[in-house]
Order: sequence, then structure tokens, then C-alpha cells
Amino acid sequence: MIATLNGRLQVREPGRVIIETAGVGYEVAIPLSTYYRLPAAGSPVMLEVRQVIREDSWQLYGFISAGEKRAFDLLMQVQHVGPKLALGILSNMSPDELVAAIGREDVPRLDAVPGIGTRVAERIVRELRDKAADLKLIAPMPSAPASAADGMLDDAVSALVNLGYKPVEARRAVDSVMPEDGAQETGLEHVIRKALAVLASER
Repeated sequence: MIATLNGRLQVREPGRVIIETAGVGYEVAIPLSTYYRLPAAGSPVMLEVRQVIREDSWQLYGFISAGEKRAFDLLMQVQHVGPKLALGILSNMSPDELVAAIGREDVPRLDAVPGIGTRVAERIVRELRDKAADLKLIAPMPSAPASAADGMLDDAVSALVNLGYKPVEARRAVDSVMPEDGAQETGLEHVIRKALAVLASER
């Protein structure tokens, strides 16, 4: 069972990376929380990895911290929560925020994540209430490096589409939170989080 992956970051995209090690490129699905904290393509990187093997697939899921990996494992214990939905939750919430929402029994906060629904949100709270305290909380995520305004807009839209939003609504939400002057001090993570808040308020 693969537990970690250490190599060179060949491809870095919202939702996926390819890490080359010993001449082999491994495709790894990642949450946005990990994407924000990755170095540039071509840099060395190490990810915590969870290998999920099913009858028709063999997939690696990667995380920048042990806390994220533990949160993924806990979410996977909940009925009707598969790997894709678990990544979606961690793309919208840090492990700290997940623990807080479960502790407060904040079903609406969980329900705001695309694809969950009220019943699954309630199930997450009920089944993980006594387990969430086991999570090792991680430090707040740093903002992504500043980039050109147009490139940041496209990256933010792409990230939201990967989370399950329609391209039209993703673009509308990002446009509504991008600074009018294209200020470079606004990081990609900040734009995505604000756009997610806009989309959650529309649900």
C-alpha cells in the first residue's frame, strides 16, 4: 500500500497532479487545500497518499498534510461518501473547519458543499461526532503566489468547475469577487474562497 509519494512535480492543476519518481509518473487526485500549498511545477514535492483500489479502478489521492489525509479517511467511513465527495469537502473546508462544523452539528455548512445534500451532511455529523477529535489540526493555509489577473480568473473558474459547479455559474461567481483593478495582492485561494461563499449563499 502506497503511503507517501516523493518526487518531482510534473503537472500541477486544480484537482490533480502528476509526480515523477524513479522514472514513473503517478497521477494523484488532490483537494484544493493541497493545490494551494504546492510548489511550482518542476519542484520536488512529497505528498501523504491514500491508495483506493476498487474492482474497476486504482486511484491515488494525495494530501499536503497528515491532517488532511486523516480527514479524508474519516469521511470515507461515512456511508454514501466516496473519494470524489471527500475531496470536494476538503476543497471547501479545512480539517479545522470540518471538525468545527461537526462539533457544532452545523448541517447547513456541510450541505453547502456541492454534491452532499442534507441527508449525507446529517450522516457525517452523526457518524463522525465522536471521531473528529482524532484529527490532527493543520496550520492555516498560506495564500497562493500572486499571478496575472486573467490567469488567476481562469484558474479559479477551473477549480470551481472541478468541484462540480457549472462553468457559467463558476465564472459569474469569480467575476463578482475579482477586484476591479486586478490587484495582484489578491491570491488565488482568497478569490476561490470568496467565490465559494457567493455560490453557497445562492443555494
